[in-house]
Amino acid sequence: MSKFDDVVAKAADQLKKVGVSADEALLRAVAKSQGPSIYLRDASLVSCGDNVELKRVEDNFIVKKLAVTDEKKIKKALEGACDKFKSERQKLRVAFYYYIVKELKKESVFV
Repeated sequence: MSKFDDVVAKAADQLKKVGVSADEALLRAVAKSQGPSIYLRDASLVSCGDNVELKRVEDNFIVKKLAVTDEKKIKKALEGACDKFKSERQKLRVAFYYYIVKELKKESVFV
């Protein structure tokens, strides 16, 4: 199994733990869109307790990649993702972003 497959499998496991069934093709596309950062320990995780980190997710992923600019939708998606993953001490960025993509119904960006 490749490193990429390991990352995708871990993200799928985390999604399953929080009660989200993952579409593997979409999950792989979300992971691929993040480039080599998914292999770096710090960059591969999201901290909901860090407002600077959440702003980075908003600016670089939700606004730039998903082209969502509605502040209410952005806030709802981020709060929803943080709430969904609150039981996970280490929130994997791939799983976190996958959840946001599904919440905002932006699957078409990755197809």
